[in-house]
Amino acid sequence: SAVGRGPEVPFRSEAYRISAVARGKELRLTLSALDPAAGPPAQDLVFRFGMSGSFRLCPAAELPRHAHLRFLTRESPPRALCFVDPRRFGSWRLGDAWQPERGPCVVSEYQAFRENVLKNLDDRAFDKPICEVLLNQKYFNGIGNYLRAEILYRLKIPPFEKARTVLEALKEQEQERRKKDPSLTLSKKVKLRRENADLLELCHTVPMEVIMAEKQLLDPEHTGDYSTFKNWLQCYLVPGMSSLRDRSGRTIWFQLGTSSRAGQRPRKTPRKKSPQLKADPEAPSPKVTPRASKQRRRAAANPPKSEEEEEEQEEQADRPRKGRARGRRAVTAAPASPEEPPSVRRSRRTSARRGRGEPGSA
Repeated sequence: SAVGRGPEVPFRSEAYRISAVARGKELRLTLSALDPAAGPPAQDLVFRFGMSGSFRLCPAAELPRHAHLRFLTRESPPRALCFVDPRRFGSWRLGDAWQPERGPCVVSEYQAFRENVLKNLDDRAFDKPICEVLLNQKYFNGIGNYLRAEILYRLKIPPFEKARTVLEALKEQEQERRKKDPSLTLSKKVKLRRENADLLELCHTVPMEVIMAEKQLLDPEHTGDYSTFKNWLQCYLVPGMSSLRDRSGRTIWFQLGTSSRAGQRPRKTPRKKSPQLKADPEAPSPKVTPRASKQRRRAAANPPKSEEEEEEQEEQADRPRKGRARGRRAVTAAPASPEEPPSVRRSRRTSARRGRGEPGSA
């Protein structure tokens, strides 16, 4: 579309096939001509969906709003497969390369994902709370804000527990499983793991539950109906649950009683009211200073953020940050010169007085 922010796709063909492969939070489309000899070479596109990106198949004459990329069919009347993104947080880029900073997918590359986490526990990234590390796409590619809340809730893990403390225990559990009975059949091992799933296993099985549940939403009759997904949620945005902001500014939902973060109070917990002194009717009314009036106007102009605005901020925080270091260097002030000791300043004043013929001070 004319307002789309993505690059132009240099692919034109009368008859072509579209295939797709997903990895974590990315999706790769491959456009290939049905007749490779007569058509153009295959073209790959890698998509990120942001908060609101999706694909929709509709009549070409009835394109939805914010359809930023369209693939047209040859039938009559033609239809269009559209990449729809109302908030424009999604994107696509040319080529078949995944983002290099993303690790193995929690769904399609589970064993590689598990090994990547357990062998890198010495990384400083695991010094952070587990709720923050679960959003690190270098190790948990595919886990988002609502998934981390659901995973931690099921295991009753305090969201601000140190990540390394939580994950180091998994190595010991894995060794104990092997020592118990090496003669167990594969079906029994699978059953035991389902009954005693650990954090990394839930990072695989919980997203799979969502995929299976959302297959119902692919039916055109259920377009825009997210009741199945809402009924599936046990913690995220569920009434009665508590929420806090982590150090990245993102909201983590959890059950009250599982948070071990010192000095923090859940957002849902009402604060105790401070004692109010009775006003003296004869006392003069307080003066409103210019500074206080400015603060009031600023507060009125910036109302508290809604949950939707918080989610938008979270999605922007997930994007790669470019050029910030350069900006910081540009505005860094030059180091101040060291201050002279008092004895040097006194000697200079005395010399100046003597030069003007004034008596020096004893």
